[in-house]
Amino acid sequence: MKTAIRKIGNSKGILIPAPLIAACNIQDEVIMHVENNRLIIEAANTKPRRNWFTAYDPNKDESAWNDLVETETEQADWEW
Repeated sequence: MKTAIRKIGNSKGILIPAPLIAACNIQDEVIMHVENNRLIIEAANTKPRRNWFTAYDPNKDESAWNDLVETETEQADWEW
């Protein structure tokens, strides 16, 4: 689909046809970025942290702090 770039104040813009907006599930906001000299416009109505903690397994984290836990000797070196 070809469309014209229009002047909007000091910027420029395009009109996105309603069927394209519906097909991409775009609501009120978009995320724009450039990839390989292309402008990418994505729906911003996704919640990036939705359900991010559901896959957490505390059993996999047990050894994560082993190197950071101070021994009694190291603890004695601190002056309180």
